[in-house]
Amino acid sequence: MKTLLILRHAKSSWKYPELSDYDRPLNSRGKRDAPRMGKYLRQQGLTPDRILTSSAKRARKTANKVAKSCGYTGKVKKIEAFYDTVPGVYFEVLQALPDKYQRVMVVGHNPTMERLVNHLTEQIERMPTAALAHIELPIQHWDALDLYTKGTLVNLWTPKTLFTD
Repeated sequence: MKTLLILRHAKSSWKYPELSDYDRPLNSRGKRDAPRMGKYLRQQGLTPDRILTSSAKRARKTANKVAKSCGYTGKVKKIEAFYDTVPGVYFEVLQALPDKYQRVMVVGHNPTMERLVNHLTEQIERMPTAALAHIELPIQHWDALDLYTKGTLVNLWTPKTLFTD
């Protein structure tokens, strides 16, 4: 069985209207929530074996902060195709992964993150910023993942449900 962790990027800033959507940074809440989600992953024993992120600034920053605080020791891999895309692109990238990775985290954007959770679990879930879905997939090999694979949504956490400040 493979584990997929789906993380929506943390809250981004709209302070600089001259920046493109792609270049928007995290705001103070995003900078706070991303490492807290990483720490929570570590506490749950869910540190990923591989982290793949959208190349957009807010997603990269989220992925790096989560990686550092969860104890991830690998390299966070930027995937250009994860920005402004559809769930099928995630399937293609995941299918190409080596089987040595048991637990993979993808970091991206809505509405794609919600659609990916829905497609894999047949559950409609809201994914606010920094939301994290934990999905168990009934596959032994990543190349067996296809559009018909149905996983189990083990849990979905948000900063609002985990932290009280």
